[in-house]
Parts: sequence; C-alpha cells; structure tokens
Amino acid sequence: MSPNPDKASLDQLKEKTARLSVISNAGLVIMKFIIGFSIGSVSIISEAIHSSMDLIAAVIAFFSVRKSAEPPDEGHEFGHGKFEDISGLIEALLIFLAAFLIIIEAVSKLMGEPSEHFTPDLLYLGIAVMGVSALVNWYVSGRLMSVAKQTESIALESDAWHLRTDVYTSLGVLGGLVLIRLTGLAILDSLVALGVAVVIMKAAYDLTVRSLSDLIDHSIPDEDQNRIREVICEHASDYAGFHDLKTRRSGPEVFIEFHLVMPGQITVLQSHDLADHLEADLRLEYPRSHVTIHIEPCNEGCTRCGSFCTFYQKKAKSESAGK
Repeated sequence: MSPNPDKASLDQLKEKTARLSVISNAGLVIMKFIIGFSIGSVSIISEAIHSSMDLIAAVIAFFSVRKSAEPPDEGHEFGHGKFEDISGLIEALLIFLAAFLIIIEAVSKLMGEPSEHFTPDLLYLGIAVMGVSALVNWYVSGRLMSVAKQTESIALESDAWHLRTDVYTSLGVLGGLVLIRLTGLAILDSLVALGVAVVIMKAAYDLTVRSLSDLIDHSIPDEDQNRIREVICEHASDYAGFHDLKTRRSGPEVFIEFHLVMPGQITVLQSHDLADHLEADLRLEYPRSHVTIHIEPCNEGCTRCGSFCTFYQKKAKSESAGK
C-alpha cells in the first residue's frame, strides 16, 4: 500500500463522490415515478420506491462523510468516524422499509382487480427506463466502490452496494417487462416486484450486520490482524515478544493496540524509537490507523530477548506439523 495520501484530498474525493450519488439518484427517482405511474407498472413503481430509499441513503452518506472528516474535538477525542457506521445502519433500515412498501404494493395489486394489459409503446418506454437506470447505477456504484476502498469509507461502500443492488433489481424488472410483452401476462409485473423485495431485503440484512459489527467495536478481519502481526514481526530482533493485540474500526479509522515486551536493559529512548518505527510501518499498511503500543519489560532474564517472534514460531510449528 502506498504512503498515506493527503487526508484533506481524500475527504474532498469522498464528498465529491457522495454528491454524484445524490444527483444520479434524484434523477432516476423522478424518471421512474413518472414512467411507472404513466404505464401503471407496479414493478417500476417499486423500483422508484427502492431508488427513493437509495436517494435518502445517498444524502445521509453525503453528510456522514462530511461529518467524519472533521478533526477530533473536545467532545469527540477519537474523531467522528462512527458517523459513517451510523449512516450505514440507517441506510440498511431504509432498505428494509423500501422492501416492506414494495411487498404491500405488489400484494395489493395481486389481490385487487386484474391488471390491465400494458400497451406495447408504454412497455418499451418502461424497458428503456430500466435499461438506463441499470447503466447509470452500474457506473455510479463502481465509482463509489473504488473511492470507498481508496478512502476506507464504510458509508460510501454501503451506498455503492445499495446502487449495485439497484442494478440487479432494475435488470429484473426489465426482464419482467420483456416477458409481459412476449406473453401478455400482466401478473408477472407484481411477481417481479416481490422478487425485487426479496433481493433488497438480503442486501439490507448484510449491511445491518456489518454496520452493527463496527458500532460494537468488533475486531477487524483475521487477514488484517495477521498482516499486523507480520509487520510487527519484521522487527523481531529488536524486542522480546508482543501480546494482547486488539483492533477495532470506527468508520474509515482503524485502531490498533498491543503490548510490546522489551529487554530489561533497553533504555526508554530505544523503546520509544522502536515504538515510533512500528507505528510508521503499520500506517504504511493502514493509512487511517491509530496505533497505541504499551511497552513492558521482559521478566525472563533476557536470555530470550530479541531472539524470537511468537507469531512466526507458531507459524513454523504449524508448517512443520503439516509436513
């Protein structure tokens, strides 16, 4: 990973990309509602409802990335990263609401009077709208996902998944309209809408789990924790051992802390220099990280000091056992 980019530049990029999502969603919502009510298609109206929730989510994401970019203050000494996690949870709940509204609309249409046959011209118009929606959201979601990975923004990543889900549901509605045109069965419109609801409920569940995970300070993924251990072990000759590695995420920020065991004869200055070096190396891997290292003396007579790394010892034993 490259050295930490300028934080102000990354924050501006996040805000610019979030604004793009708001503008594109607003345009698609207006277009889908107009066409949906014009041709009386419950599946297109359900997509408009879905996109309305995406628009609200995009607005929330826009303001959350602006808030999370603010520096720590007296009331938020650890920064404002949790605003992005809260944003992700709210966005997930909005998707659940959208699915509920779609199910109500589709079931009422199925239980009500038989649907009128759509005229071919209006069907073609609906198909065109769904095609445009899928293309626009594919581009915007790709842009959001790219910036989310670059800036480690869960708010933008959640918004990207919302729009990616919208791509799939738009394609589903498009397919349903094509089948209606081929078969003349208008009931397919409501059935497709129910399918849309099921898909977006799954997306909402996944986003809820992830957002709650960060809000309750869950550890970062195992592969990241192993990489942190590897970085620490690159300096194994300079310390006696380390333990109690703890990690958590707060929006785009990653918090890392551990105990570093130093040989008893090492000076405070030497311990401090090593801690600074480790912090710098970890920030190369995780630019938005906050590293806390607790130094403690070795209590084993220094015969083992600087000669081992607990992580690599375990790894070597595991590899030997596997042979």
